[in-house]
Amino acid sequence: MIKKVLVANRGEIAIRVMRACQELGIKTVAIYSDADREALHLRIADESIPIGAPPASESYLNIDRIVRTAKRVGADAIHPGYGFLAENPDFAQRCEEEGIIFVGPTSATLRLVGDKVAARGTMQKAGIPIIPGMTFVGKGIEDFRKATSSLGYPVLVKASLGGGGKGMRIVRNERDLKNAIAAGRREAKSAFGDESVYLERYIEEPHHIEFQVLADKFGNVIHLFERECSIQRRYQKIVEETPSPTLSGELRTRMGEVAKKAIKAAGYTNAGTVEFLLDRDKGFFFLEVNARVQVEHPITELTTGVDLVKQQLLIAAGEKLALRQEDISQRGHAIEARIYAEDPTQDFLPSPGKILYLQEPQGPGLRIDSGIYPGCEVTPYYDPILSKIIAWGETREFARRRLIQGLKNYAILGISTTVGFLIDLLEHPQFVEGQTYTNFISKNMGGWRPKGNALDQALMVAAILSSEAPTKPEIVAAQATSPWQELGEWEICGSGV
Repeated sequence: MIKKVLVANRGEIAIRVMRACQELGIKTVAIYSDADREALHLRIADESIPIGAPPASESYLNIDRIVRTAKRVGADAIHPGYGFLAENPDFAQRCEEEGIIFVGPTSATLRLVGDKVAARGTMQKAGIPIIPGMTFVGKGIEDFRKATSSLGYPVLVKASLGGGGKGMRIVRNERDLKNAIAAGRREAKSAFGDESVYLERYIEEPHHIEFQVLADKFGNVIHLFERECSIQRRYQKIVEETPSPTLSGELRTRMGEVAKKAIKAAGYTNAGTVEFLLDRDKGFFFLEVNARVQVEHPITELTTGVDLVKQQLLIAAGEKLALRQEDISQRGHAIEARIYAEDPTQDFLPSPGKILYLQEPQGPGLRIDSGIYPGCEVTPYYDPILSKIIAWGETREFARRRLIQGLKNYAILGISTTVGFLIDLLEHPQFVEGQTYTNFISKNMGGWRPKGNALDQALMVAAILSSEAPTKPEIVAAQATSPWQELGEWEICGSGV
């Protein structure tokens, strides 16, 4: 069994990995940049090692420094979490060369699934349906024009490497094709160091469905059902749920078997997801493999009872899957909302700063995965995700209501967050009905503004809250309190605040 894990990440995912290690009796090592000297994940780890300057390229993306640190502290494994180096084949290969267990797939598999064009070709050979599109990286503009003559419009420009929506452009006519290709190449080059792009047919109003899979080193593969991830902004997921309200039992079974087939075709081991787009006619197409633990993994854990991070560690240690497909079932419904340090009224611009007050909701069926605490500094250097709130219920409606109540009792003062936006999203009639297409936000939430209520007033005074302990709130008989009451006595000091 693995004895010591260096967690090559930060924030809530680093804490999540460390908790799983603790339950397995594995020692943990945290790394941190100069900007994260007081980060919460350092308090959880057995050891904490500085890794470099705040820019990620000098710290959390510095392969040489991370590997040297792991060897120096005697870590026999590295867990990359998600983001940063989690899907970097060079990092995995370096671990393999140094005799360090990489908690994830092999470097060869990462190279295959990380190249979308190569992955599409592999899946097509395996008989797995792919979105119609180019099977090679386009060179000159004529390559792309030739492709559109058979695909038709609209088409989607996509970066061959990387993800997260970088390099993606929708093109609806030939007039815009050249500029979209150029813009996609520039963004892909900036984000991934490679300007390669290709075209796929653009599917209007699809559902984004992913299947969680586990695969060991002995050829055993299972899926743990699907997650509906269609609520996105700029191709980034912000709300996920399981089971999908869109899939029938027969379609779920069929897609799950195709997901397992895709994993076997890629020679994949460890935890990962196979992503599909589902069109209006319930046809589904392979999109990509995400070769890591996903941000939204908790909803699968709550409905199946399987700890996915523990499974990652056990598989990486060379153990066989103790679970068979017939052992896996779902109970109830779970929904996750990601909370970001962003201002939804300003096109989701990041909102770094100091958290002056924090109160997380509690109650049956609620789970909070968080990397913040009162007084911590949210820096501008990294992804602005603060935490995730996950609600479980016997039905989708019970889970939805529980999540809304949790968000309404989630107090984060001092910075702008997406909490109010998420509440309105979850209360939208189309979300209530399960009509969650990938263009949901642009179609239904454009120009969103917070409602004028006590929440606005509380946010207005956030900047003047002192670091002194709040006074004890007055107890009101037969009336539930909110986080805003529990702040103590406060008043609005003027409209200029």
